[in-house]
Amino acid sequence: MAEVLADEVVDQEVPEAWERDGDEIVRTYEFDEYLDAAAFLGEIAELAEEEWHHPEMTLTYGEVEVRFTTHEAGGITEQDIQMAELFEGEY
Repeated sequence: MAEVLADEVVDQEVPEAWERDGDEIVRTYEFDEYLDAAAFLGEIAELAEEEWHHPEMTLTYGEVEVRFTTHEAGGITEQDIQMAELFEGEY
C-alpha cells in the first residue's frame, strides 16, 4: 500500500497550479465553452483509467474541478502527485 506523504513533501512536490485541500490536491481548469470542458474531462478520464488512479471530477459550465487523494492510504501519496503532473501535460 502507498504511504501518505508528509505535509512538507506535498507542499514541495505538488504542481504549481494545484492546491492542497485537506487530504486532497485540487485544481480547477477553466474553459470558454461547456463542451470544451466536457471534452477535457473525457480526455483526462481516459488517462486516469489507463493509470488506474481515478480522481473525483466535477463538471460545471466552463470548469472542471479535479481532486486527487488515495483513499486506501488515507491521504495524498506519490501517485496523486504523479497524476497531477500527468494532467498538467494535458492542459
